[in-house]
Amino acid sequence: MAKPGQDIKGNLWSAADAQRADGERPDWKFDGFHHLEFYVANAKQVSDWYCIRMGFKKIAYRGLETGSRSVATHVIKAPAGNATLAISSPLNPTFGSAGGAGDMMMDIAVKGDAVKTVAFNCNDATKIYNHAVKEGAKSISPPKEYNDENGTVIMASIETYGHCIHTLVQTVDYKGPFLPGYKAVEHDDPVMKFLPDTGIQNIDHVVGNQPDNMMRHAADWYYKTLKFHRFWSVDDKQIHTEYSSLRSEVVADYDHTIKMPINEPANGKKKSQIQEYCDFHGGAGVQHIAFHTEDVCATIEALRARGMKFLKLPKKYYENLRKRLADSPIDVKEDLDRVEKLGLLCDFDDEGYLLQLFTQPLEDRPTLFFEFIQRENNEGFGVGNFKALFESIEKAQGDRGNL
Repeated sequence: MAKPGQDIKGNLWSAADAQRADGERPDWKFDGFHHLEFYVANAKQVSDWYCIRMGFKKIAYRGLETGSRSVATHVIKAPAGNATLAISSPLNPTFGSAGGAGDMMMDIAVKGDAVKTVAFNCNDATKIYNHAVKEGAKSISPPKEYNDENGTVIMASIETYGHCIHTLVQTVDYKGPFLPGYKAVEHDDPVMKFLPDTGIQNIDHVVGNQPDNMMRHAADWYYKTLKFHRFWSVDDKQIHTEYSSLRSEVVADYDHTIKMPINEPANGKKKSQIQEYCDFHGGAGVQHIAFHTEDVCATIEALRARGMKFLKLPKKYYENLRKRLADSPIDVKEDLDRVEKLGLLCDFDDEGYLLQLFTQPLEDRPTLFFEFIQRENNEGFGVGNFKALFESIEKAQGDRGNL
């Protein structure tokens, strides 16, 4: 694993990378992602798609039957881990005022189906919220206790880039399936028994795209309001192809349980995939979600069997990979013929490696996609794969007429 301030072959770390805010632990602690909430037009159908294509299981629900008159939410979870998605739709577009279902409808009309909320586990939602607002974060909802028969949670929300929301979730003594106000769902889809388990476990990181020259503003927001720090960064001098390039900075909490890469386009001969996202999404937002798995080969095999479509790499990539690994002290335990057959990307440094693969866009708009990643003593982001990945994405952009 790369250490703060240490340069390692294959990763672009600098002396400032992994520098913790103020050099001291904040007065609070984060503990990974609690859930991601999507705003979509039809939550029932979209949640079914994620279950069938990706192996999630429905665990909780709110809607008219539970007393929620404005919003229906189907909550799904990866059976092998704690990756949790809440899929929400407006029930009544005229309900309420600011923050009501009518606002959800407008969000969907502009952005399409998209991630609205990235929720974090934490040990003191009130303290984090108060600090964030004091430092200029826009309040969406102040800290409040929520209770039902399963216990209590404290939640607060602030606005981040692209009008997305960060919800701070402090579990006091809650033992329910998701959050207060939701009922457990125990019905098993009969189709699932015919499909292979995908082995998806946790949310590894969540990537946000910004318009040009907005990455610095977005990253600094995290440093100031949440006391995150810079974990990793690259610029267009390192990451570029013949046609396009990007700048990227990864922000993380003190304990590295939350990692949020922030991307922006850089000038090139043609349009960057980051700019394509911003054009079709209507501005900044969550571009992709990376899911961690212990066996990405098995995960990709299962996802392909379920009908998931992935980006494709040229054969030349694997010829070069074998040559690079031959000169490396790293021993990749997976069979490279299998890695090539599945189309996986492999990146490595002097101490470990990772395997990853990216889906094609999941919607008609070329915006949201997923990544699946296996880490073997490597906490990087596949910088050695960026050029091959960009070339693959650019080919798809060209097919869409957006390059």
